[in-house]
Amino acid sequence: MTHPGPRGTGWQGGPPGRTNSLDEVRLVDLPRFSDERGSLSFVESARHVPFAIERAFWIYDVPSGATRAGHAHHVLQQLIIAMSGSFTVVTRTPHAERRYRLFTPFQGLYVPPMIWRDIEDFSSGAVALVFASTAYDETDYFEDFGEYRATYLNARSAGQ
Repeated sequence: MTHPGPRGTGWQGGPPGRTNSLDEVRLVDLPRFSDERGSLSFVESARHVPFAIERAFWIYDVPSGATRAGHAHHVLQQLIIAMSGSFTVVTRTPHAERRYRLFTPFQGLYVPPMIWRDIEDFSSGAVALVFASTAYDETDYFEDFGEYRATYLNARSAGQ
C-alpha cells in the first residue's frame, strides 16, 4: 500500500497488523509558514501521515527521568510531534533499535504498527502531541516485550 507523503515521497507502511521494519519509521517534515506574527504548521490525513487521524492526545508534565510509552501496537499508527521542549523516541524491533530526538513542532515521527516505542529524556516543559489512526483500544497494545517479540518473530517467519 502506498500513500502520498510529504514532498511527493511514497509511504511504504501497512497493511496494519503486518510486521514492519525500522525502515518504515520516519521523520516527517510538516508545512511551516512563518512571518513577523509567528509560525503555523499543520497535519493532514493521508498527506502528511498515511492514515486517517481518529484520535489525538498529548503527554506533558513528565517528571525528570521518567519514560513513557513502553509498548507496541497491533494495528495503530502514530505521528509523534514535540510541540514544546524535546524528548527522545526509541523505536525497536527484536532485531534493531533506532533513536530520534524530537525538538521542533514542524517535524513529526511516523511510527507504523508492530514497532515497539519508548519515549524518554523529556526536557522541562516538554509536550508531546500524538496523532493516532484508531480510537483507544486496550486489546491493540503489546505491553510485554517478550510477547511482542514472539508475535513479531512468528509473523516474520510466516511471511507477514
